[in-house]
Amino acid sequence: MSSTKQLPRAEWKDYFDRFTREFLSEDRADDATIEVMSPTLGDQFEVSSARLLGIDYDPKAETFEILFEDLDHLVFEPTEIWILEDEPGFVSTIEVVQADGTKQIIYLRSSGAATDDSSPRPAGGPGAPADR
Repeated sequence: MSSTKQLPRAEWKDYFDRFTREFLSEDRADDATIEVMSPTLGDQFEVSSARLLGIDYDPKAETFEILFEDLDHLVFEPTEIWILEDEPGFVSTIEVVQADGTKQIIYLRSSGAATDDSSPRPAGGPGAPADR
C-alpha cells in the first residue's frame, strides 16, 4: 500500500542519500519525469523519461538535485518535500515545493518495481502528493 508523507527538512539529505544507494544503480534502467507547476508559468514537463542516476539534497546550498545521465535538474531553496512511498520503500513520486508556490513533481519509474503503466501519474491523480 502506498503512503504520502511530508519529509522533515532535517531528514532530506540522509533520506535521499539512502534512497539513491538502495534503489538506483548502474545495472537498472530507472527513469524519471519532472513536471513543473508554476503559478506564473503554468504546468509544463521539464524532463521526460530520462535515465535517473541519483537524488541529492545539499543543506549548505539549500539545493535539491536530481541527477540524470545527461543533465542535472536543480531546485533552489525548497520549502517542503512530499513523497509517495510504495512497497517496499520505493518512492514513486516526489513533490518539491518552493516559496513562490511552484511545485516540481518528480515521477520515478524503477526497473525493479512492478508497474502497470509506463506513463507518469497525472499531477491531480488519486494518491499523488499534489492531492493533499
